Amino acid sequence: APIMDDLADYYDGKVIVYKVDTDKEKELSSVFQVRSIPSILFAPLEGKPAMQPGAMQKEDYISIIDEYVLKLKEEPKI
Repeated sequence: APIMDDLADYYDGKVIVYKVDTDKEKELSSVFQVRSIPSILFAPLEGKPAMQPGAMQKEDYISIIDEYVLKLKEEPKI
């Protein structure tokens, strides 16, 4: 949870970070097939959402958010 708070501050105005109590929100947990805690759903505005079960380091979250959600790094052109 502290990492998510840090990320919410770091990306203020760019990314929305939600925390969901899976014990209280059983239907929502079922819809997203949450099987372990923590589970992180990355949902870019364009493209498909991706679920990451388990905890990661803050730097890993930043890398995923920058590249996958915000698309800050240019994709190689083939």
